Amino acid sequence: SRGYVDRTRSAAQVSDQVINYAANYLGVPYQSGGNGPSSFDCSGFVKYVFGHYGYDLPRTATQQANAISTVVSKSDLVPGDLVFFKTGGKAIGHVGIYVGDNTFIHASSPGDVVKYDSMTSNYYTKNYVTARRLIQ
Repeated sequence: SRGYVDRTRSAAQVSDQVINYAANYLGVPYQSGGNGPSSFDCSGFVKYVFGHYGYDLPRTATQQANAISTVVSKSDLVPGDLVFFKTGGKAIGHVGIYVGDNTFIHASSPGDVVKYDSMTSNYYTKNYVTARRLIQ
């Protein structure tokens, strides 16, 4: 069933709904090309979670970054923003959902699961590219 977002609610309230829904999938295994709900890759997870609330995102992390026009500086991140990272030589190859307190939720990598990670870890600090705001 599709989640209901009351468009009269604040962006923060909508973001809370999205983040709480995303947390339902903690521990679900990563699989390349996984679109959910039994497995996800990073962009499949973001597309699935936001799709539950009526947001239609493209399939890949690069396409998602390009499709959302509101760029957010790292210092202005709010829960619900999408955070993008470079991986494997790609300018943008990974995406997650910022949840606050320098933490994001994502379908991590092969052999791993949907989990929380710190934006301040050496790997994610070094590979951070940009952030976008979908929930306005």
